Amino acid sequence: MPAIIVLGAQWGDEGKGKATDLLTTTETIDYCVRTSGGHNAGHTIVVEGEKFATHLLPSSILTEGTTSVIANGVVVSPEALFREVDALEARGVPASERLVVSANAHVIASYHSTIDKVTERFLGKNKIGTTGRGIGPAYADKINRLGIRVADLFDEKILLAKVEAALDVRNHLLAKVYNRRAVEPESVVEELLSYVDRLRPMVIDASLLLNRALDEQRTVLFEGAQATMLDVDHGTYPFVTSSNAVAGGVCTGAGVGPTRIDRVIGVIKAYTTRVGSGPFPTELLDADGERLWRVGGEVGVSTGRDRRCGWYDAVVARYASRVNGLTDLFLTKLDVLSSWEQVPVCVAYEIDGVRHDEMPMTQTEFHHATPVYEHLDGWSEDISGCRSFADLPKNAQAYVLALEEMSGTRIWGVGVGPGREQTLVVHD
Repeated sequence: MPAIIVLGAQWGDEGKGKATDLLTTTETIDYCVRTSGGHNAGHTIVVEGEKFATHLLPSSILTEGTTSVIANGVVVSPEALFREVDALEARGVPASERLVVSANAHVIASYHSTIDKVTERFLGKNKIGTTGRGIGPAYADKINRLGIRVADLFDEKILLAKVEAALDVRNHLLAKVYNRRAVEPESVVEELLSYVDRLRPMVIDASLLLNRALDEQRTVLFEGAQATMLDVDHGTYPFVTSSNAVAGGVCTGAGVGPTRIDRVIGVIKAYTTRVGSGPFPTELLDADGERLWRVGGEVGVSTGRDRRCGWYDAVVARYASRVNGLTDLFLTKLDVLSSWEQVPVCVAYEIDGVRHDEMPMTQTEFHHATPVYEHLDGWSEDISGCRSFADLPKNAQAYVLALEEMSGTRIWGVGVGPGREQTLVVHD
């Protein structure tokens, strides 16, 4: 299967890095591609007890022999990119040698983060809960045709003209609405040009590279950022990210056609978490929620923010299966649920006395959704040492199979701990 997509099937933080790392270490993956988002993503990988966190870089950056690709759909902060590269190289990972960047990827400039932060503060209680890293403003400039692309950094005259055009509007907003100092275009250009020498050897035509690779039957893994419920079209709008995090977004974000995709894997936790604002039907504001947070170590990799925790939501899983055309699910953090006598699973919502088995159509309905639970028998055994599905306690096996049936997609693998080796294959 030469073209595989791995993406989040909830609100992010599901463990996509673990699934990607498993594929890149058990299969021959020639290229691993990020197709959307920016350095607001966060993937944690544990290799031989050593923890690595990637944000803008694909998880495959740790795997020798795999080329990591930042494609055109990503928004790239050069400062964040090289900070991450330098941190990995200080730990012995030759990140620069394994990385290429699309010439058509858009650039996050310093004024994008400024706008992001002051806008959130201005919104007050109505804030979206962004990371403040300039992702949304950079995508807004892209859609408004005021964006700067990586290729523009190699032509100083074009770069200055584009920065001036973008700041012509932004500076009025900063000064007259937010009472902030205007940004000097020349200072922005000077900063961006400082990255050119390091960036130039990495820049390629990513669409051409990837399509030629697929023509040659090489294996390409497309790694999602954020997740289905944060997709700007199909997520819990407006509490979403600024890009298309679903499978369809991979094609536009990488410059490959939909007929080239062979397999779509959705990564999903054995419970549910969410960072930032927005509706969350199964959220727990009690001792169970605190326990999931504590045992699961639920703190954002990129943001350091505590994650909100709740039970598994099969309605969300079915929705993610539908809008992504999932062929498989990869279930993570099953070990966190050990020692509950019973584990509730949300199988439907009740809204104004009416049962909904599928995702409500409107934002208002979703805000008022109350979960309908089924309770499955729990297990007390520590499962972190299990290395096959048959090793799991019977109730843990039954839990996985029940989620598979409720979610409408087969569960390919299960994570029972953070380590690379703590993964069980359910369906080969």
